[in-house]
Amino acid sequence: MPEKAFQDFYPDDVSHCYGCGRLNAQGLQIKSFWDGAESVCHFRPRPYHTALPGYVYGGLIASLIDCHATGTAAAARHREEERAMGTEPPLRFVTASLHVDYLAPTPIDTVLELRGRVREIKGRKVSVAVTLSADGNLCARGDVVAVQMPPDWVEKLKLKGSRGPGVKGSCEKLPDSE
Repeated sequence: MPEKAFQDFYPDDVSHCYGCGRLNAQGLQIKSFWDGAESVCHFRPRPYHTALPGYVYGGLIASLIDCHATGTAAAARHREEERAMGTEPPLRFVTASLHVDYLAPTPIDTVLELRGRVREIKGRKVSVAVTLSADGNLCARGDVVAVQMPPDWVEKLKLKGSRGPGVKGSCEKLPDSE
């Protein structure tokens, strides 16, 4: 039986993200796994991910880095707590900060490889560095600060019946943590 990706363990109520939600039929549905101390994700861009002929558009690159990092954060927190992914309570992360450096044009006709490395876990925040390469050439580098969703957010989403694009009108700030 194949290994399950980090994103396959997300509860249904928080599995609709365009980048990593397994329940978003129109989404990217990326899959991230451990490769030793690093996380890895492979993704093949489609022709409609074009910026210029032959090259991937930057928004896709940012989305891949973002979602790979939040998945890595969830998996890293599970490892830190010596818990199997998928155990209760769920540990789901959202992006607090995303910085992407575009280093070289990214070809569209190949599989992209993302590699994540946890820099720091502090309270509910996990800092992850991600590289994106094509054919062994580094194309982009990202830094993401991911914040663990409070357990009551998952419950709120369940109560609102979140089965679509998100919780309408929800721009409330996540509580700070240390």
